[in-house]
Amino acid sequence: MKTLSDLIQTCTTTIWVASALHAAVNFGQYPYAGYLPNRPTLSRRFMPEAGTPEYEELKSNPDTVYLRTITAQLQTLLGVSLIEILSRHSSDEVYLGQRSTPEWTTDSAALEAFEKFGKKLVEIENRIIEMNDDDQLKNRVGPVKVPYTLLYPNTSDNSGIGGLTGRGIPNSVSI
Repeated sequence: MKTLSDLIQTCTTTIWVASALHAAVNFGQYPYAGYLPNRPTLSRRFMPEAGTPEYEELKSNPDTVYLRTITAQLQTLLGVSLIEILSRHSSDEVYLGQRSTPEWTTDSAALEAFEKFGKKLVEIENRIIEMNDDDQLKNRVGPVKVPYTLLYPNTSDNSGIGGLTGRGIPNSVSI
């Protein structure tokens, strides 16, 4: 790095990868993959070819054929358990824009920058809430009305509850 701009770009990329990108990839797994038929971990059989007895069975009884094809019960339990563990926020999670101790620094410039950063995160949270409430936006509503929460910073959560929240960007990756 030769310039301040290079340093800023590198720090920005590092913060993005170690916080928001990881949160979006990691914590969003369980709502979809926690139900195994959405994402089987393996297939125990090939798709039947047209003209075979297996193909005729697939046409007449697709659910039974599918259930015989997907992951066995033990592997399913292991896979879903792993996805659940990876998707959980710990009870002592410190989210982006938070600090676990108020005395992390006494540098007034750093404290001012951190406060400005926190306000920007709150703006992002409010924008996500607005977009989730807007019926005109594609993929925001539907029969199950699942809001988008993956990149919701969740800076106001100081509850210490953790769990499968589907929201919140930790200060750093935990793996």
